[in-house]
This record gives sequence, structure tokens and C-alpha cells, in this order.
Amino acid sequence: MSKSELRSKILNIRKKNSSKKLDLHPQKIFRFFKKNKINFKNVGGYYPCNYEIDDLDILNFFRNKKSNISLPIIRENKQMDFFEWTNKDPLKINKYGIAEPISEKKIYPDIIFVPLLAYDDDLNRLGYGGGFYDRYLEKIEKIKKILKIGLGFSYQELNKIPINKNDKKLDLIITEKKIIQ
Repeated sequence: MSKSELRSKILNIRKKNSSKKLDLHPQKIFRFFKKNKINFKNVGGYYPCNYEIDDLDILNFFRNKKSNISLPIIRENKQMDFFEWTNKDPLKINKYGIAEPISEKKIYPDIIFVPLLAYDDDLNRLGYGGGFYDRYLEKIEKIKKILKIGLGFSYQELNKIPINKNDKKLDLIITEKKIIQ
């Protein structure tokens, strides 16, 4: 099955399951980070859309633990950077229909929560096909070490994700049932 066929199939499955409330338990994630001495000073997330797993509770939880929170802004040439955001700050809708912060304060996350359509237990991720996260991760890994965490539902797991040379592996995948590392 091609990547585009997989995307269509998973989007339909995710839409059908959108009414189910699946919680990722921010406290468990925080305890995991503390136990493993993971730096969470600067946390990058995303504003959920298109039936993505909602990471806003996780981001708010980490903000209450004094983390700087940032969301992506898509720039020219399909580039992306992360900018400071609090849940009290206004957002604007970009040309893709995604909410973005208005802030001009760029943040280089220590941890980035990455949305995904599907994943496998080799830590491969299937995204929407635009390559925004893969390009961003390529760029930031030249600046600093970053922990890449995919957030998804257990039903999004596939046996094998087709990958190419531009696809970036994740470091962890967190679902409502397990953490894959």
C-alpha cells in the first residue's frame, strides 16, 4: 500500500474514532521524564486539528511545571519554526487551516511532541506528506539535541511504515496504552 493510500485509510479510521476520549495522562508522561532525567525546559507541541490526538492538556501540564511552551508556525518554502505560546495567547489560522501562535519569540524545543497519522514499533511515523516536521527536525538537530515524541492512538499502529531517506525516526511514541522506545 502506498503512503497516500495509507494516509487516506488512517484518516478515515481516526475520524470514525474521534468521539472516543482517549487520555495520554500528562502526569504519567511527566513522571517518565523525571525518572529518565529528560530536560523539559522548552517543550514544542502542536495545536490539534483533523482528529489528531489532543496534546493541549499535556502542554498545559508542562507549562504549570515551568516549561516554556511553543507551537509551530509554517514559513515560506515549507519551512517551520516554533514560537512561544500560552493558552491565553491568541492564535491565527494559516493557509492550511492550522492554528498558529502570533508570537515572534522563537523557541528551540528540548522536546517536541509530533502529530502522526500512523506509526510502527521501529519508531517510524507517517505524517500528512508535506515533510514539515522532517525538515524541521533535520534543521534543529544541527543546532541541538532534541527528543522527538510521537503522540498517537493505539489503533494507529501499523506493522511497517514505508519510509524514505527524508523520513525522521522518533525517539518515543506515546499512546493511551504504552510508550514505545
